[in-house]
Amino acid sequence: MPQLRNVTFVGAGPGAAAHLTLGAYAALQAADVVIHDRLVGPEVLALIPAHVVRIDVGKVGFGPSTPQSTIDAVLVAQAQTWAQVVRLKGGDCGIFGRLDEEILALEAADIGYSILPGLTSATVAAAAIGQPLTQRGRNTALRIVTGHDMVGFADHDWAGIARAGAVTAIYMGKKSARYIQGRLMMHGAAGDLAVTVVANISHTDQQIFAASLGSLPAVVAQANGPAVLLVGLAPRAAAHTIPQLQEAQA
Repeated sequence: MPQLRNVTFVGAGPGAAAHLTLGAYAALQAADVVIHDRLVGPEVLALIPAHVVRIDVGKVGFGPSTPQSTIDAVLVAQAQTWAQVVRLKGGDCGIFGRLDEEILALEAADIGYSILPGLTSATVAAAAIGQPLTQRGRNTALRIVTGHDMVGFADHDWAGIARAGAVTAIYMGKKSARYIQGRLMMHGAAGDLAVTVVANISHTDQQIFAASLGSLPAVVAQANGPAVLLVGLAPRAAAHTIPQLQEAQA
């Protein structure tokens, strides 16, 4: 009987190996080949056994990237060659990770798959500043949105995001920071609305900036690397909770 072909989509978390799930670790140990993104942390990549084939299909925002069609083709070709293929994605593979496109490619080739979700950047960023994403009496909903989509700056329910007590995590929002600022102010948000910028989440060079909506574009310019904007959340001041906290110079 031929060996069953299978692809496991694995969420690697935002960087640190401590945020990898036990299931994800087990999948890496059992893999024949790992196809990984650029944003997968080096601590996680170091857990891949030496004999496992590694294929880098990284994308750089607004820079050199592996086309999605190429990634789909590589994924199918490797799954037709190897029994156990891991598609390793940064963060949670189901949140802004093009997961559906790759599933469709596998389905078209009649290849099975499973999904192991990972910690997404918003949850780890909030933990880094000592804050919950939801709080009784403050917000009964949480938004995770993108600042930039396939056609440019993304549009959202800005009135809802600007509402007092609302909490929103904005991914890919560095380039659109001034646009976000303008939209929120147009819908009633005050310039002193707390916005925390967390860049390189959970990596050794993580940066945390305590900002406000009014200073957001200037603060974002200081962030090196991918960042999440936590609108409506300010860092707690406990030094042991946020040792990387930096005062924004706006």
